[in-house]
Amino acid sequence: MKQSQHFLDNAENCAQLAERADDEPTYNRFKRMEAAWRALAKEQDWLDGETSSSETAAAAPPETAARI
Repeated sequence: MKQSQHFLDNAENCAQLAERADDEPTYNRFKRMEAAWRALAKEQDWLDGETSSSETAAAAPPETAARI
């Protein structure tokens, strides 16, 4: 399994945990973690040569895209 797929699996786990959260701060924390895992998966795909840097920048959140 690709490293990026492991990261996407972690993102999905965070999404599920967010949906089961008991309060808004916990929900928000898991959603931020989900976004971070997804961004890491995109970066890993780029490092593995599976996407171009422009595709990674276009798919990244604005605060991340500014650093790419």
